[in-house]
Amino acid sequence: MTAAPLRDVTPEEIEAFHRDGAALIKNVLPQKWVELAATGLDAAIATPDVMSAELEHGALRVDQFPAAKSPELRRLVDESPIAQIVGSALQSPVAFYMDQMFHKPPGLVAPTPWHQDTCYYNLDGHDLIRAWVSPDEVAREVSVEVVKGSHLWNATYAPLAGRDAATDAQARQQFDNATDDQPVLGRDAYKTWSYFSGVRDASLPPVPNIDDHRASFDILGWHYEPGDVLLFHGHVLHSALGNVRSETVRRAHASLWAGQDVCYLHRAGQIIPDPIGLYDHKPETGQPLTDFPDVFPIVWPQTQS
Repeated sequence: MTAAPLRDVTPEEIEAFHRDGAALIKNVLPQKWVELAATGLDAAIATPDVMSAELEHGALRVDQFPAAKSPELRRLVDESPIAQIVGSALQSPVAFYMDQMFHKPPGLVAPTPWHQDTCYYNLDGHDLIRAWVSPDEVAREVSVEVVKGSHLWNATYAPLAGRDAATDAQARQQFDNATDDQPVLGRDAYKTWSYFSGVRDASLPPVPNIDDHRASFDILGWHYEPGDVLLFHGHVLHSALGNVRSETVRRAHASLWAGQDVCYLHRAGQIIPDPIGLYDHKPETGQPLTDFPDVFPIVWPQTQS
């Protein structure tokens, strides 16, 4: 049973999400869940594993699938109001796909480069949405930004991670040998994964140079407070500001949710492994995630048994 939010997502917020590709839902997550997120994030930070990546010389750590090792973050996914908030904005039943943890310690805040999430996963479809929550206040000058409306550009951009097949012969062979019947990153990736386990798909266009041409883009950003939920579309271009000093930590949990049109896609340039439970099913390109209810159960709306 998922808990109720402090309030409903309004029609104006739903419209903003679909129009802009992102919306900050203010004062919607009860304090109980903010505190649980803090406990879970602190536990994940204290227990790095193979899915943890130290970036920017230690100024940023990103963990993949932290809910798999944190009971508190698992409860945040399964029981908190987040699923209802996501589903209400997407106007669709939603299933949890995966999650990430972001940790930026006090000091010089590392910026997160502009990127798009879609290209990192073996996923295709429009109904993809991130829910970003933090137990910490995050000022506008270090917060998440998005390019307004970029989720509607009908473009999948190349990832920023992965080995370069143009200069790495082994990477070229891995990319060329990718098939449509098995993922490039198999179950063994859970033993040895890094952001360079996969190969960058050079056939995709590069992310536009937004920072050098900010005036040419409509960029949205927010001052985030605990209890808010930032929603952004899986296809939207986004980043996080930095290069300023902060006296406080920035901890964040970002869960990725799938609506009904999301299906599996074998990407030769896969960067993030599939959720571990999916490997037993050997999914095919074009197969809906709804074919795997044991791996991706509908979290909201809940059906009465």
